[in-house]
Parts: sequence; C-alpha cells; structure tokens
Amino acid sequence: MAGQRKELIRRYVDGPAVLAAAVEGLSDRELDYQPTDGGWSPREIVHHTADSEMTSAIRLRRLIAEDQPMIQGYDGDEFARRLFYRERSILPSLSAVRAARESTASILEHVADADWNRSGTHSESGPYSVDRWLEIYAAHCEEHAEQIRRAVGEARADAPARPR
Repeated sequence: MAGQRKELIRRYVDGPAVLAAAVEGLSDRELDYQPTDGGWSPREIVHHTADSEMTSAIRLRRLIAEDQPMIQGYDGDEFARRLFYRERSILPSLSAVRAARESTASILEHVADADWNRSGTHSESGPYSVDRWLEIYAAHCEEHAEQIRRAVGEARADAPARPR
C-alpha cells in the first residue's frame, strides 16, 4: 500500500479540480437534470460531494487523533432532502470541497508510516483504517464527476429536461 499512497494522495489533491471541470459552464437545466436511472442531478451530486468531503475530513482527523474511533455513517438521501440540495447554488459547495481537501492534504503530508494503519470502526462497513479512508476518498471526486458527465450527456440527448 505504501507505494500506492503517493498516487492516491495526488488523486485526492486533484479531485476538486476534476469535480469543478465536470460542472463548468453547465446551464441550470443541465445542473437540475434528473437522470432516468433515478439518480441525483448534477447539482445534488455537487452538494453531496461537499457534505461527504467535509465529513471525511473529520473522519481522517478522528482516525489519526483518537484510538479506535467509531466513524458514524449518514443517510445521504436525507441530507439531500433536508439540506435543500435542489435549491442551492453549487458555488459554496465547490469551495467547501476545495477547502476540505486542501486542509486535509496538508495533514496527509505529515502522516507517519505507522499512522496509516490506525483504524476505527465505521458504523455501516466495519473496520476502517487511514489507508482505507485514502482509497475511498482518492476516487470520490472522480467518481462523482463521472456521474455528473453521464447525467449531462443524458440531459443533452433528452431536451427538454424531465421534471422530477
């Protein structure tokens, strides 16, 4: 795993730019397009990504600073509904992703070899180490950017947008 960390950290650092590029220049119609598979709109995906990134930043800090922390999961659909994902501008959420990643990347630069094995328990998935955290979040922005690109491609092929 140690050999992979440098690449995973690079992907983690680059993630906000990948996400921002996926939504750059999109119209409100494209941002609000609801895919036929029932997934989230690009706007909702950006807000989810921000909430997840802010949560993940705290998770990493707890894994490093606490012994065997309990890492609590959350209901992303309830976040989307109760936190007004459909109504809000994406700009603050893009900024939140960037800030969470920049702050956390500065921690990753200093993590000692032994600390990569520190772990806790995730309430939904069980054992959860610093290494596992990095594997998940190195890909997080990339995966959601791809989800946005698929939704936008569908939106452009299916004009006008279907209301949800």
